[in-house]
Amino acid sequence: MSEAAIRIDAVSKIYAGGKQALDHVSFEVPRGQIFGLLGPNGAGKSTLINILAGLINKTSGRASIWGFDIDADPRNAKYSIGIVPQEIVFDPFFTPYETLEIQAGLYGVPKAQRISDELLAAVHLADKRDAYARTLSGGMKRRLLVAKAMVHSPPIIVLDEPTAGVDIELRQQLWDYVQRLNDRGVTVVLTTHYLEEAEELCDRIAIINHGRLIANKPTREMVDMAREKVVVVTLDRDVTVLPSHPAFDRVEREGERGLAIAYNKDRMNAGEVLAAVNAMGHGIVDVSTREADLEDVFLNLTRAANG
Repeated sequence: MSEAAIRIDAVSKIYAGGKQALDHVSFEVPRGQIFGLLGPNGAGKSTLINILAGLINKTSGRASIWGFDIDADPRNAKYSIGIVPQEIVFDPFFTPYETLEIQAGLYGVPKAQRISDELLAAVHLADKRDAYARTLSGGMKRRLLVAKAMVHSPPIIVLDEPTAGVDIELRQQLWDYVQRLNDRGVTVVLTTHYLEEAEELCDRIAIINHGRLIANKPTREMVDMAREKVVVVTLDRDVTVLPSHPAFDRVEREGERGLAIAYNKDRMNAGEVLAAVNAMGHGIVDVSTREADLEDVFLNLTRAANG
């Protein structure tokens, strides 16, 4: 079990027009974890997932799924992974039950071993078992895609932006199910634009930007990279000149009398920030603080990569 769930080794992809979508990307997804794959739009996340799914051929590099090389042993590699795509794509004239049965048949799952009804119950679609799939709401269709990815009981499931455009209740239901899958030992790879989801759910996070891997750390370490903290002060009069101090990383206006002062919490604390503002002759009438989170880390890393 020491083998990684997914191993990506120097994978590159250059499309026919010359656009490089991936540039020597290397990382491993540990077995049994929820792994976040983050990045801006166009960073290369979906290209990488489509390479794992066998839908796109990589230009160079190697990749393995559950120990099976995707080139040398594509059948077992594909059987070891279930992928929930961004796009909602399925035949609208089949019922949810038929959709799962057909998918299970394509994977060669014997009828006696199929778990279609169990999957429909797990994603809260048991009552829609025999309805035409085209009559389902958008959220129900997305849940059906999750069930469809699990028909062959793969040890790895990849969710590509699974909660894009769905309501809060559905997101919670989906994450509850994903958590249950992970508790049963399924390795989960998640791409999302909701960084609070990644921070709450993921054991480890990798960030891709412009086709390159720019970070890969346990989530707690990633969040701890945010050394910046912000103090928001309301002053006793209008601000004409922004205060300057060597330990202030950034000072921005917030209304007529407000300042948002960013500082590195390794170099000073909030009390010292307020004392510095006072020493410049500003009276403070209100104070609040903002802690950095994964979003701050993400923005800082991608800005640095873009620079």
